[in-house]
Amino acid sequence: MGAPFLPLESGGRSGRPGPAAVLRAFARHAAGQGHASDGFHNQNYVLPVTDEAADALHVEPGTLVTVRVPKPDALSVVIRTWPNEAQILRTVRRVLPDVPDCLFEGKGFAIHSHVEGVPLSSVCGNGKPVDSLLLKALAAQLAGMAQLRGGADLPPLPSLWPRNYTDSQAFLRILARMADLQIRQPNWHRFGGLFTALGVPEDALLRYADRVPAMSRRPYSLLHADLHRDNVIMSYDGAPPLICVDWELATFGDPLHDLATHLVRMRYPAHQWDEAVAAWADAMRLVRPTAVHGVAKDLRHYVDFERAQSVYPDVMRAAKSLEESFDQKSLDEATAAVRRALEAGAEPLRLRTIPQDREIERILFRWRASSRSGGGRPGPVTEVIDWKPDPRVPEQSDFPRAAVTDALFLEGAAPARRVFKGTAHLNSVVWVPGTDFPVVVRRRVPHLLRREPSFLSEHAVLRAIAKSGAAVAAPRILALGESHSHLLFDIRTYSRDRFAIHTYEGPSDIDRTPDHPVNGLRPHEADALVDQLAELTRVAYRQLDPAADAPGFSFYGWLSDQLVALVGALPEESRQLARVLGLPEASRLREILARHQVGHRDPVLLHGDLNPWNLVRRDDRLALTIIDWEMALVGDPLYDLVRHMHLTPTRPEIRDRMFRRWESKLTPRFTKDWQRDWRVYRWIEIVRSAYVDLDRLVTGAGLDAPNVRRAVDSYAMTLAAATASLGLTVRHRANPYLTRALG
Repeated sequence: MGAPFLPLESGGRSGRPGPAAVLRAFARHAAGQGHASDGFHNQNYVLPVTDEAADALHVEPGTLVTVRVPKPDALSVVIRTWPNEAQILRTVRRVLPDVPDCLFEGKGFAIHSHVEGVPLSSVCGNGKPVDSLLLKALAAQLAGMAQLRGGADLPPLPSLWPRNYTDSQAFLRILARMADLQIRQPNWHRFGGLFTALGVPEDALLRYADRVPAMSRRPYSLLHADLHRDNVIMSYDGAPPLICVDWELATFGDPLHDLATHLVRMRYPAHQWDEAVAAWADAMRLVRPTAVHGVAKDLRHYVDFERAQSVYPDVMRAAKSLEESFDQKSLDEATAAVRRALEAGAEPLRLRTIPQDREIERILFRWRASSRSGGGRPGPVTEVIDWKPDPRVPEQSDFPRAAVTDALFLEGAAPARRVFKGTAHLNSVVWVPGTDFPVVVRRRVPHLLRREPSFLSEHAVLRAIAKSGAAVAAPRILALGESHSHLLFDIRTYSRDRFAIHTYEGPSDIDRTPDHPVNGLRPHEADALVDQLAELTRVAYRQLDPAADAPGFSFYGWLSDQLVALVGALPEESRQLARVLGLPEASRLREILARHQVGHRDPVLLHGDLNPWNLVRRDDRLALTIIDWEMALVGDPLYDLVRHMHLTPTRPEIRDRMFRRWESKLTPRFTKDWQRDWRVYRWIEIVRSAYVDLDRLVTGAGLDAPNVRRAVDSYAMTLAAATASLGLTVRHRANPYLTRALG
């Protein structure tokens, strides 16, 4: 069992160094030898013990030992049930006596007995099939651990552990919550912005834990939880043939979890998975037959968890690797690793979209360039973030071009609480030193699947509002351009990416979440919004859309044409489901829309998308700032007000209040016949939502945005309202389970 642990002391009365001091010196000597096997969390140095160290360890001089030294800069990317590997090893050796013995544990190092042999990874690399006899021996190792069944055999478990030591569902839920607690949370301040940009929500693991289904009950036992090819040693003499090392991640729970982590981390070829599962089941039946209950049904849940939690360490390791080497080859490798991780975890974490390689590369580059200012080690090359200004937005006196460069540099390192991913843009909030206000860097999400088009340039709209002097609370455009993130390698590689920089209109404390009226406007906010819509009549719209007031132009007719075109351009899967649910095809929809007409009102600049998340509460008389003007258009002022009421929960008394104030604030040329026409606009917006939200459900486009999530969550009501307003009914041949699922 090795020598008992010795106290960490410098020496006794004789003045000679004590055993602990001798072993600390030996550990420093081992670390100075320079050759070590490199694990994720430890450097392992193998060397013979000196005479003094042998006396302290009570072993023969020259005995090989392994000195394990934790890496000081290792990421926290694993789930640990117990903090002390020495305790685990003492327990494991009761049933697997050949695993390493912890001879001494000191501050910042441990000394283990050395296991003679060669790692399986050296003779049978990842992805290669494992010999059948060897595979059965591995299964026997996993089954052997099932003999340790808790109680006095193991160190005390964390307080959150399930009380019932057969509850598989509770164990998997605990694993997911521990992954969030021990992997995501400690690293979120550094990598959260990166994950947000990649489309991984902050609460993805917790939502996964809530979705864990009921499973068969299996008796808990000791689990290795990290049995891959590097941690399997093939002994030279074959007695025993296999020895498992690196027990620091061992845990206590459902043995099916050990099988799942083994399958994934061993990287068996796909055709050998069934063989490995069968070997495990055969070995486990000999030890604990009840441990194989429900294997065929439940194994996939643990495999899903392994792939879900691996997204976090795999992405962080890929990003951190760029601190060691930052050239095109390293960037390509990191990009591929991130893509693999996102693809593997997409289904269990319910990631809506996975960025393409080019976008992943850009996100990693911006993160790496920005992280240099946070203490990252310089790479072998110099990186530069340069940009080309768009002359349509001149340089601002209070935000000169040097500040733009600084904002682009800081963008990639913005923490998750300052990164907002909407339906069309990735927004990163930064505060450039030397400026008086925070800004938001806006980049369009590439390969965006958005059915509703933009008609005006957002920067032009914001400049027109500012120039008008209208009392409209909107961001100010500070810069527009194309960033050239390039690496100065032998061959210069450019990553061209358009951006805009606006003033940030959230709280002055940029770490606070902006407050949006998601449950509807308060009375004074309703008044303030109407006042700002009235002020938009002062904005010169002709320079934005010269054809908006052409003779004979009908805004409702144009709006109808746009909706018909949208429906006709939907993919076949969306159109087929629309037909099944009773929604008309484009040609039939055109006929139905043509039954209605609205009166003429003078055109004005419209925001076009006044959903609650595009309104930010503020503490002055304006009450609300209106952001995200990318869907602005010129048209009937009644439409903007009615569309807002469609997109935002609006109580009848607030609706009536807004209409009365709107009519009193605007002159009759903007409000004529509104009482007759407003229901037509409400009707066409309900119909539009029926198609757009159905397409989002089919394609998954935009579901990360909160306004989209809320819309699709209430789709059953939208569908019922649309079909009723169209004079149609849901077809009886529609699958009743399908219609229930949409609810």
